[in-house]
Amino acid sequence: MSVAENIAQVRERMEAAAQRAGRNASDIMLMAVSKTYPAERIAEAYNAGVRLFGENRVQEFAGKAEAVRSLPDASFHLIGHLQSNKASKAAELFSAVDSVDSLRLAQKLNAAAAELGKTLSVLIEINVGGEAAKSGVSPGASELENILQAAPRFANLQILGLMTIPPFTDDPEDARPYFRQLRMIRDGIAARSLAALRMDILSMGMSHDFEVAIEEGSTCVRVGTAIFGERIKH
Repeated sequence: MSVAENIAQVRERMEAAAQRAGRNASDIMLMAVSKTYPAERIAEAYNAGVRLFGENRVQEFAGKAEAVRSLPDASFHLIGHLQSNKASKAAELFSAVDSVDSLRLAQKLNAAAAELGKTLSVLIEINVGGEAAKSGVSPGASELENILQAAPRFANLQILGLMTIPPFTDDPEDARPYFRQLRMIRDGIAARSLAALRMDILSMGMSHDFEVAIEEGSTCVRVGTAIFGERIKH
């Protein structure tokens, strides 16, 4: 099937999942994860109505940023792990960084955004499964509280919510407890009404499990292979 046909199918599945959860599908954003795919494929998704795209690596997106700059209203988010020494380049290339996992990185991004005279949207990545191979702040870790307490001092960052990647299993249902945990963490932070924090966004769910994520409250699903097909190997 074409990219446009894949997107239509994904949106149908999103709609069905939202209905099961008593939610409005229009409240859930579809992010096309375009890592490893060329600018031409991004344009196909754009022409099919997608406006939100996710990239994993600063260097990779730098190579195709010029080619997609002409797409009106397209928004590109960094969703992969970001080393603090690449914060300046990330702030320059992306409108949002959805993978903040330390106070140091938040500080670097705020400083870089200030130099550019822009406000950068960010999500805090939570490692809900406690997997050593994955980045993200551990639930309940002091680092999470450090970021939350420092938020009012970040004049050039908007902390809008949380992101997670649960442990992968063959059964998407196995991800449900992790998605539920992220929602509970978000709700606990929101209940504290901390300054400079909106906590509107729960970015969770990928091609394999996005329907379960929607049922558990996701407001943004990150879909790559279900839209573009099998990933291009480099």
